[in-house]
Amino acid sequence: MTTKSREKHVTKRELVSAFWRSFLITACFSMDRMQAPGFDYAMIPVLKKLYGDDKEALSEALTRHAEAYNNTYACTPFVVGIASAMEEEAANDPSFDTSSINNIKVALMGPLSGIGDTFFWGTFRILAAGVGIAFAQKGSLLGPLLFLLIFNIPNILVRVFGMKYGYRIGAKSIDALISGGLMARATKAATVLGLIVIGGMISSMVYFDLSWVLNMGDITLNVQTDLLDMICPKLLPLLLTFGCYRALQKKVNPGFIMIFILALGVVLKALHMI
Repeated sequence: MTTKSREKHVTKRELVSAFWRSFLITACFSMDRMQAPGFDYAMIPVLKKLYGDDKEALSEALTRHAEAYNNTYACTPFVVGIASAMEEEAANDPSFDTSSINNIKVALMGPLSGIGDTFFWGTFRILAAGVGIAFAQKGSLLGPLLFLLIFNIPNILVRVFGMKYGYRIGAKSIDALISGGLMARATKAATVLGLIVIGGMISSMVYFDLSWVLNMGDITLNVQTDLLDMICPKLLPLLLTFGCYRALQKKVNPGFIMIFILALGVVLKALHMI
């Protein structure tokens, strides 16, 4: 019978090492197993600590984590923390079902990728790019600096606390996230923030103004300033964006959309309308 003093435990040293290794999750991307080689690499310090004296068990653990894995990069330390806690339990309990480790990883990939992609690729990246470009267009060095800070500060914080609480909660993490509707609320908040940012970017970064002037006797009408802007400022950029979005929903090839916009610009310029 295993006594308390002989139990194997992962220390802070192994967790910190696994954390830094998780940044290389895509350094050896496999087309059939995706991020699995990087995940396996991140787990090596933990697995050596737990199974270093049993080469067969170490080999089985490394093989176990070589199964297909794919997730948003910032969410990977959270999964590494959970996997580390479960491996620790497996190392101390011979009856532990090691297949549950990969089952948890597979179960987490879907919801975490959905939340991670929404936050980091759909929200923070766009927000950071919008703020950074606005400053960069004015020649300010704050442009690239703010882009890096706005995107990477949340990224690093999620990695650090994800690793910490993933290991602390272990296999119960997924239940803790789902209980109380935390996942649903986080996803909704990220979606709302992303839509606000995209709306701001449409008005400030999509340019489509007409220079068309109508002369009707003694009356001169500037179509852009005297008509369209009176109805709704930035109306044409909004309609153009919605048109492109609708075309993408209809599965229109993005290349065709870009060619159409280019052709539209050439025609309107030839007619002296822009």
